[in-house]
Amino acid sequence: QVQLVESGGSLVQPGESLRLSCAASGSIFRINDMVWYRQPPGKPRELVASVTNSGSTNYAGSVKGRFTISRDDAKNTVFLQMDSLKPEDTAVYYCYADINTRWNIREGHWGQGTQVTVSS
Repeated sequence: QVQLVESGGSLVQPGESLRLSCAASGSIFRINDMVWYRQPPGKPRELVASVTNSGSTNYAGSVKGRFTISRDDAKNTVFLQMDSLKPEDTAVYYCYADINTRWNIREGHWGQGTQVTVSS
């Protein structure tokens, strides 16, 4: 069994920063891609940023230059550093991990989500 637990969501003012974390635990052999998604109120879920196990990153155009994704493979954790936050960044943020289990079964897992609200 694999679990992803996010943390770090909060209410902040425009221009401030937040750092989200997502820790994976359980029967993990290897974590492949790790991805942050978000779902703004009344809108569909969208990709924010991704990082491969070789460190290659990809960002949505709306967050490029403001958000940074990184990972700590020793701790099975992915981070999302969010700077210069805007009200339109308000959303529930979810992490997703593409994982090879100890039995070499490839699975996708989602976290439960963490709320980020940007408002003055």
